[in-house]
Amino acid sequence: MSKTPAIIRVLLVDDHFFVRSGVKVSLEAEGDLQVVAEADSATAAIEQYRQHQPDVTLMDGNLPDRHGIEALSEIRAEFPQARIIMLSINETEEDVYQAVAAGAVGYLTKSSGRKEMLHAIREAARGKRYFPPELAARLNARRARPELTTRETEVLQHVIAGTPNKNIADALGCTEQTIKNHLSHIFAKLGVQDRTSATVTALRRGLVRLE
Repeated sequence: MSKTPAIIRVLLVDDHFFVRSGVKVSLEAEGDLQVVAEADSATAAIEQYRQHQPDVTLMDGNLPDRHGIEALSEIRAEFPQARIIMLSINETEEDVYQAVAAGAVGYLTKSSGRKEMLHAIREAARGKRYFPPELAARLNARRARPELTTRETEVLQHVIAGTPNKNIADALGCTEQTIKNHLSHIFAKLGVQDRTSATVTALRRGLVRLE
């Protein structure tokens, strides 16, 4: 386990200037935290990470050019030691699961309190992970569930849009029976019996989103 640096150098990534400003003021009120760089997009986040290589990065999930998880993945591919905490308005089990799969060492929602954010940053700087109890429970629940295939996720997105089976088959270039087979597998993996329940469950878990 790495030793906590005397001054924890932080990169803030958020596309809202006032959000970054507020977090920066809050962090720098602490004697051991210093914001060394800021970024308002995924591209800028990667560039700023390369330049400053901070101890901890707070990464917004919703960025204008790409999702924060994509930026996280690119940074971790180049810098495997990067300690990145996702800070997002999205908090479904799938959001947390995908962030961890990409290499996040923590996950906070934007409703998290200052004390919790400071604790998460310090834990990350020490080489530890931090997830609020509720999000940790969601992550564990997601890990226990079977994965949907890429095609099943595509079918599910059409189901949520209210697309009939025949139209889904036409859109995906397969037979209507194939779509019915996919739906049977999807229902079994989600533990539901019909389209309506599949829609509700998928949205609640964050498996797909309304477009």
